[in-house]
Amino acid sequence: MKQNDNAFSIYVLENENNRIELSDLGATLVSWKTKKSDGSWQEIVLGYDDLDSYRTQDGYLGACLGRVANRIEKGQFTLNDTVYTLPINNGPNCLHGGIDGFSYKRFDVKQDESSIAFHYVSKDQEEGFPGNLDVWFTYSLKKNTLTIHYEALSDADTLVNLSNHSYFNLDGSDSIQDHRLLVKASKFMEVDADGLVKGEYRDLPTDMDFQQEMPISQALSSSIEQIEVAKGIDHPYLFNDSHDPIVLRSPLSHLVLTMNTSYPLAQIYSANYLDGRLGKGQRPMPKQSGICFEAQYLPNEINIDPQTKTILRKGEKYDEWTSYTISYENSESIDQ
Repeated sequence: MKQNDNAFSIYVLENENNRIELSDLGATLVSWKTKKSDGSWQEIVLGYDDLDSYRTQDGYLGACLGRVANRIEKGQFTLNDTVYTLPINNGPNCLHGGIDGFSYKRFDVKQDESSIAFHYVSKDQEEGFPGNLDVWFTYSLKKNTLTIHYEALSDADTLVNLSNHSYFNLDGSDSIQDHRLLVKASKFMEVDADGLVKGEYRDLPTDMDFQQEMPISQALSSSIEQIEVAKGIDHPYLFNDSHDPIVLRSPLSHLVLTMNTSYPLAQIYSANYLDGRLGKGQRPMPKQSGICFEAQYLPNEINIDPQTKTILRKGEKYDEWTSYTISYENSESIDQ
């Protein structure tokens, strides 16, 4: 465990082939280094050299998101006939829980040999949300799989949609255009110019359809309307198969990342708003130098479906998970 000047700390999960660094600032995934076949280590998530940058910069690199990931239209929702107003921090909408969401909070920490649990109590009316909410983000490392377990309990009906915003890059290149992606989804939701979902699932256009693995560049170089509106990929993909619904592969490093989750979809985001800011090793992080798979429930669903699962009733438990497994191309996993 290491501390920085602001007394935020780094906690480590590691085994023979993986080293995970996490912070109590935002329950953030700061670093994931995995051992390659030649014995060298490959960093596979974007981030900064110092914890203070996670606190002061936007972009949510590696952060856990809450109370509600993604956008809520005009920062308003109605629950039990009461209208709640949230901070506006992304165009006309509320993004990732508001101005001071979970990504910027200090978490309590409990660690054992294979897991680290981050706990936070979000007070009633924090960022406009009702109810006192106990939330846990628990990271566990088993062989080559990192799992994030999302749990929450509230003393009043409230809104919850927890996720993680790690940017993956499996080979350290300046762009993820040559990474290859498979997504088991035939439907997605279009977004408007502010990134807000339009509220109706549609068939994926060919250039955004990854049901057959293809280079990410095929989507990012497309001139179709939704790519131009979002400046890349920034859309919820609704899974049609829950087994290994997302697989990312680097032909350069031969590393493969496989995501599984209890959630029905993932917001796939191709880092369209990274701006060349300095990351690890003082290397610039330009636009589309990473890709996020933000497993979650549908963004803004409270304003689309009154029966949304993002409503957490008083005394009920929120219980979801997402896992990421690293392996080598054409192999089951990295040997232990």
